[in-house]
Formats: sequence, C-alpha cells, structure tokens
Amino acid sequence: MGATPPTSMRAWVVTAKGRLEPVELPVPEPGPDELLVRVEACGVCRTDLHVRDHDLPPHKTPVVPGHEAVGEVVAAGAAAERRIGSRVGIPWLRHTCGQCRWCERGQENLCPFSRYTGWDADGGYAEYAVVPAPYAYALPKEPAAEDLAPLLCAGIIGYRALRLAHLPPGGRLGLYGFGGSAHLTAQLALAEGAEVHVRTRSRAAQRLALELGAATAAGADEPALEPFDSAVLFAPAGELVPVALEALDAGGTLSVAGIHLTTIPELDYERHLFRERVLRSVTANTRADGREFLAAAAAHGVRPTVTPYPFDRADEALDDLAADRVRGAAVLRMDAG
Repeated sequence: MGATPPTSMRAWVVTAKGRLEPVELPVPEPGPDELLVRVEACGVCRTDLHVRDHDLPPHKTPVVPGHEAVGEVVAAGAAAERRIGSRVGIPWLRHTCGQCRWCERGQENLCPFSRYTGWDADGGYAEYAVVPAPYAYALPKEPAAEDLAPLLCAGIIGYRALRLAHLPPGGRLGLYGFGGSAHLTAQLALAEGAEVHVRTRSRAAQRLALELGAATAAGADEPALEPFDSAVLFAPAGELVPVALEALDAGGTLSVAGIHLTTIPELDYERHLFRERVLRSVTANTRADGREFLAAAAAHGVRPTVTPYPFDRADEALDDLAADRVRGAAVLRMDAG
C-alpha cells in the first residue's frame, strides 16, 4: 500500500460559461471497481478545447477535462485492489453497457450508453482522478509519463482512423492537419511502409512532418501531385472534406478523425465521390483499438513530439492549441507548477 492520498487537490474545471478555471476539489474516492490514480501527466487534446468552448454540448458542469492521463494507482475499490502501485492510462472511453447490439458485435465505440472521461465524468486536469478499472490501460514504468500521455487519445483515435481509411500496403496516405494525433499516425504509417503526404496550414507543422519522414508537406488546400490511396482528416475544418475527397484515387477512403467538424460544403458527386471514393466518420474507439495501438507504438518506436506545460498553465496550453502554437502534442506535467 502506498501513502494515504490527501483529502483535497488542485484541479481545473470547465465552467458553465465556457471558461477553464483553477479550483480546489476533494480527492475523489474510488468505487468498487474503480482505481484512484495520482496523475503524473495529462495530454491536452483538441477535444478538451471543444469541451471548453461548448462545441460539444456540456454533459457535466462543472467538469474537470482531460482524457490522456498517466499516473500511479494509489487506491482502489475492492474489485480492483490488485492494481495498486501499477502505472495506468486514463483514456477517453470510460463506460459502455456491454449488452447492446453494438457492444455484442465488438463495436462498443457505438454504444448508445457510452460515457467519456473529461466530458461525462471528471478527468485528468487534476492531481488525482478515478477511472473504472476495466477501461484503464496498463502502462510500462518507462518512458516518462509525458511521452505516454498523448498515446491515450491522439494515438488511439489516429490508429482507428488509419485502419478505417483502408490504406493498401505501401500506399500513398494524405494527412490533413498535423497536430497531436496526426504526427503519431504518420509515424505508424511510415513504419508500416506507407508514403505519407501532409497538408497543413502551419509552417512549423510542415517542418515537423518532414523531420518525421513525410514525402511532402504543404498547405492544406494544395493539390496532391499524385492521387492519395487513402486520407485522414484531423483538422476540424469541414471545408477540407471536398479538397481531400478530390485528392483521392479511385476506390480511396477519407476518414474524418475528429469528434467535431465545421459544416461541410456541398459535394459534387462526380468530382468528389464517383469511382467508389468513400467518406466515413470515426466515432471514439474500442478498448481493443487502444491495446492494439499501444502494442504497435511500442513495437515501432512511435514517440510523440511533446510541448510540456506546468500544471498551473493549463489555460495557456489550451489557448496555444487553439491558436496552432503547439508543436506536436501539448502535455501538462503535474510535477511542474
């Protein structure tokens, strides 16, 4: 058994007015099948921005955001005590019913009763957080927590989006937007033999893409020299959907990785969809996706480029993410500030 947790903790909450504010909260108590985690680091995801700005309708107010948390289990309910002392990851998906037709056929990401960390329940922008044990990922003691945190959503959702894009072996992959998720997806695709082409408005992101091995990196609306076999849209910009569809080769698939997207302009059937091009959304992920991605990331050495922030600058981290000032993935470090 570790040291007894304190009774109160520092945290950040999204308020009813759509602001991120620092508060003092009681340390939560784990339920029978829950883990209490002392958070070491928490990734700053674009979904946190959508929660703060109410692009996603509020589910809990106020709510502690953050769903890429890494830390040590310091207490647990009776059904999960064996995990005390282990390192775990707290991800976005935290509950499914296990009984609906989607759960029964392995598509728990579509469960109508699903609940999410940092939206339906308090998340990782805090010194302590609870997570249902069946939804926590076992993590190694190395590398550093800040290098693991972005894998828990940015990496996992990018993995699912890549798989749903049906990239053929050795194919040309177009990535639209190049933030926390895309830069991890690019590494995995490259390791698996793909030719990666990045389209993003950020010059710094273009440079990072080339450093990581992308064949080309250009403006978001710049045409492809050769058609892409598959593409993933990470930027929450609906106006890029027709651009990306038009860049696809015959039979190509565009998967949209974000939970929020601005309005898609009118599509022209012949220009954008004919010749069996496919447009599909990506909705959350399954726990199997997470396990598969974490194993693949370890096998291929997928590592995030991290922009660290002290815990007491979480508001600045979100503002920088909104303004495209983050290189790679932003991560809050609980041992700094």
